[in-house]
Amino acid sequence: MKILWRVLDFYLDASIHVALAVFCLIYCTAFFLQIRVDEHLALYVLTGTIASYNFIKYGVEAEKYILVANRYHKNIQFFSFIALGFAAYHAWFLNLKTWIGIGVLIVLTGLYALPLLPQGQKLRSLGLLKIILVALIWSGTTVFLPVLSIDHPIDWDTAVEGVQRFLLVLVLLVPFEVRDLKYDQPELRTLPQRLGLSGSRVFGIGVSVVFFFLTFLKDDLHALELIAKAFLFLILALMLVVTRRDQSRYFASLWVEAIPILWLGIIWLLWKFS
Repeated sequence: MKILWRVLDFYLDASIHVALAVFCLIYCTAFFLQIRVDEHLALYVLTGTIASYNFIKYGVEAEKYILVANRYHKNIQFFSFIALGFAAYHAWFLNLKTWIGIGVLIVLTGLYALPLLPQGQKLRSLGLLKIILVALIWSGTTVFLPVLSIDHPIDWDTAVEGVQRFLLVLVLLVPFEVRDLKYDQPELRTLPQRLGLSGSRVFGIGVSVVFFFLTFLKDDLHALELIAKAFLFLILALMLVVTRRDQSRYFASLWVEAIPILWLGIIWLLWKFS
């Protein structure tokens, strides 16, 4: 049994789970916009997310990332370099528009992770700005890159989907912000520090409502999309209701990050049995 828990911990700590969540959202985008998925882009995002998330989590300072002493972190480092190699391979096949989009997202990621502020602070240490940057990066990666990679125009429906994805990620970040409440310095002014637990739940539910009703603004709206987003709205509401200050170890890192994976499964079932 211990081996299974170790495998699960490595799966989470090596950012495989979050990478699968991002990967699944690309296919959700393809379903809603009725476009094909560039497999090189999807695999680039999957492996690139593993490498970039681990770099941010374990080694924003390059020297520390290379000179790892802990055996467990060495394994994650080795896995990350393999993922980076695969990402570089798949990136070779992407078109110029996608490369430009990736460049913009790399800049945003750098703003999030690197100590660019006075006294070595990072923008990720500035409370609300952190979650806005993360939501922008996820929206760009899972909505706009798939569109650019197949030379599809960024039309009205794409823009609506991009805004919805941004809002979705904001809501998904609420349990993480609540979890980190006991570790965050008061001056960070994070969402739960500003609003409290109840206020953060209300914020999340309000954003979820906006997320759902934005669906009706689409020019090309299908019943399956409406049903799929209604399911997601209910899942998000339940997630917010059960969010606590003292969460279980795996609540946010496993169950919340599994929501995009679950959502793709729901979409597939709706499509299969429609």
